[in-house]
This record gives sequence, structure tokens and C-alpha cells, in this order.
Amino acid sequence: MTSMSGGNAGALICGSVAYDTILIFPDRFQAHILPDKIHILNVAFLVPEMRREFGGCAANIAYGLKLLGDRGVPMATAGHDFGPYAERLRALDIELDHVAVIPEAFTAQAYITTDLDDNQITAFHPGAMQYAHRNRVEAAAGIALGVVAPDGRQAMIEHAAQFAAAGIPFLFDPGQGLPMFGGEELKVFIDQARWVAVNDYEWGLLQQKTGWSAAEVAARVDALIVTKGAGGSEIHTGDRTLEIPCAAARAVVDPTGCGDAYRAGLIHGLLRGLPWETTGRVASLMGALKIESRGPQNHRFTRAQFAERFEQTFGLPAPGMNS
Repeated sequence: MTSMSGGNAGALICGSVAYDTILIFPDRFQAHILPDKIHILNVAFLVPEMRREFGGCAANIAYGLKLLGDRGVPMATAGHDFGPYAERLRALDIELDHVAVIPEAFTAQAYITTDLDDNQITAFHPGAMQYAHRNRVEAAAGIALGVVAPDGRQAMIEHAAQFAAAGIPFLFDPGQGLPMFGGEELKVFIDQARWVAVNDYEWGLLQQKTGWSAAEVAARVDALIVTKGAGGSEIHTGDRTLEIPCAAARAVVDPTGCGDAYRAGLIHGLLRGLPWETTGRVASLMGALKIESRGPQNHRFTRAQFAERFEQTFGLPAPGMNS
């Protein structure tokens, strides 16, 4: 691949910023839900442990890129309660020029209740995310590539079209937003995109909706990336399918945000013009480093530490990250 990171060029990441409220139920849901009463479900769970995390795909990916020494620019909408999050991002030197505040809305919020079996019940309030289509890709300068990540439905459609019209290559990363679109709409996204990234469940849904095989998608983009959790990932590019091993985590603490960390690794490789074999391994290690800490933005490392871990994990020299 050819490097795309001339000067201070970076990635414009169209997606969400969100607060994630994690509630821990110290029991099992199944012990409190009566199967024969599911039609009149009325349950309450005492959750003595609670934490609030900073999340959202655009901010998570930008955070990962910052750790890797790259410029990731979030393009998102936030609400009147964005103040503490904005302070955090500024302290991390992440640009906020394209995060628009909608005064009449809350920042997107996810309320996630988790039981002892890691089952989850989630309520998601999109809030300001519903206004994300007000942002315009052409407002951002110095952009080498784009990302269309989960966001408001209209925003995803419009931002993909804007990247295509501007000739800016972009990664289509539909994530949990994929069910909002029909097969023909997804075909348009794919035809506009340079790269597509999905997990294995999303890949099954994408195949079902479009009727396209991996070879058919790969014929339309430079690469189709499918992550498979502990099974590693596959990169379909041209007529090749590269099997990328899963990087072993030292502790499995919290998977929240692992997909975004992986995507930061992908974008790093694209910006730096790394070969796919190396890019996939950078992405894999990013996911492992994230899973070792709680929340999507609490993992930290220096570039030298990343290089050392890369060499330990894969037995290969790290891609220019020893500084």
C-alpha cells in the first residue's frame, strides 16, 4: 500500500461520541425473568456497581489513532452535557473542530446492565446523534482518508456520498448501524467505499442483505476485513484472503471498544502505507491491548511499548514505532 500520511494529513472519522453507563448486576438475569411471563415483563435489577465511560465510535477510533501517533479527527454531534467529555478530548489533544454541539439534545447515551454471565441488557438514546447529518465532510481540511462509522442513518448516507464526491477514500464500518439499511443501500455504500470492515456477525447480515459473497465484495473494494474475535480476522484483498492471528491478551477484562481499537490499527496501516499482513497485526494487537482494561478509552501505551509488544506477540519487527 502507498502511504497516505503526507504532512499532517489524517483520518476524518464520521461517527458517534457517547457516554456509556455500565451497571453491574451481581446475579443472573435468568433467575429473575419468568419465561411464561415474558409477555408481561416487569422487572427491576439492583445494581450496586456503576461506572460511566467515555465512548462512541468516532471518539474511540480517534483515541486509538492518537496512541499510535496519528491524527484522527472526529466528526460528530454532541449534546448540552458534552462539557466533561470535551475537556477530556482536549486534554488528549484530539481535535474538536468538527464535533457540533446541539443545545436542545443530550449526548448519545448507552445504559448497559451486565449480569454474572456477561449477558447484557442495553438501552441506547441517540440524542444529538440524530442531527449528525448537519456536519459536512468538505468542512474538514487536511484529510487523507475517511471513516463512515455507526451514526445517524441520514448522516451515514450523506457522509459516504460526500467522501465519494470529494474523491476521499473511506472505510465503511457500519457496525451496529447495519440493520438500519436495506440490501440496495448497502450495495451503494460498498460501491462508494475503498474498504469495508465488519465483524463476523455483521458479515453474515451483510451477505444476507446484499446477496454478495466475500469475493464479490472484495472485487468492488481494495479490501474487505472481517473480524472473528478470538479467531483472529480475515482480510480479503484482490484474489487473496489473508488470515490474521488474534493477539493474545494478558487479561480479558472488558471487550467494550475492541472493534474500534482494531479499526484504529487498520487506519494507522492505511495512513502509513503498511502491507496488509502488517496492518492486520497492528489492528489485532490494538484489540488485545484494549481488552486488558475497562472501558473503550482507558488503555495506554507508548509507541516504544507497542513496538516491544508487537515483536513479542508476532516475532516480527514493529513497523517504525520505536520512538
